[in-house]
Amino acid sequence: MDDYLEIAGKRFRSRLIVGTGRFRSMEEMVAAIEASGAEMVTVAIRRLPLDRPGEPNLMDYIDWDRYQILPNTAGCRTPEEAIFTAQLARELTGSNWIKLEVVPDPRYLLPDPIGTLRAAEKLVADGFVVLPYIHADPVLARQLEEVGCATVMPLGSPIGSGRGIFTLEEIQIIVENARVPVVVDAGLGAPSDASLALEVGADAVLVNTAIAQAKNPALMAQAFRLGVEAGRKAYLAGRIPKKPLAEASSPTEGVPRPASSM
Repeated sequence: MDDYLEIAGKRFRSRLIVGTGRFRSMEEMVAAIEASGAEMVTVAIRRLPLDRPGEPNLMDYIDWDRYQILPNTAGCRTPEEAIFTAQLARELTGSNWIKLEVVPDPRYLLPDPIGTLRAAEKLVADGFVVLPYIHADPVLARQLEEVGCATVMPLGSPIGSGRGIFTLEEIQIIVENARVPVVVDAGLGAPSDASLALEVGADAVLVNTAIAQAKNPALMAQAFRLGVEAGRKAYLAGRIPKKPLAEASSPTEGVPRPASSM
């Protein structure tokens, strides 16, 4: 069965997107990306040593002929910073894809909804394929879709927290109404979290810290790959409805019963 994730006209077999931050070594990063089966990889442009062009960096360790690069604007606190970083990313990578992050609060790392919408409008007008990171806000998701974003990326819980999906009901509302792919991003801690996101209809997940900081990143990446596949298959299969009472799986009528004692 052909079941592709399609973003901005480009098809992907994998519904797992992975990040490149917080790995203990470049070797662990490369092994984890390979094990994940991902076809799209995010890179924080502001965290590259651009002032030291001769110094090796993570861009040198990844075969970009195999992966869709997704530069992101991590570290940007204002729409203006995010727009500048996106333009820099396009110049550096040759890609017009951008994961848009506008995060003004360094403690909680929650995205700025107004700033994100403002930046998205300008970047879409400038020809970018914009994948915006947002709180799980169905109204904002619809507004971003209307200005031309290629996806919406609601958080499950705060970035790097590993707390799983606290926003499940809101994500379900976004999924029900979205006409672009919904990618659950941030806070996933285990493959079961990714599976749950796909089970309720999200199109993909983005995972970084849960893989990078695992004791064995490559093994965890493989586990997330399987979790995503299981969740997607469960969604396509159609789960049974939840019921308030038990319902026997074996017939209860027409079953021989012992004669009552005299």
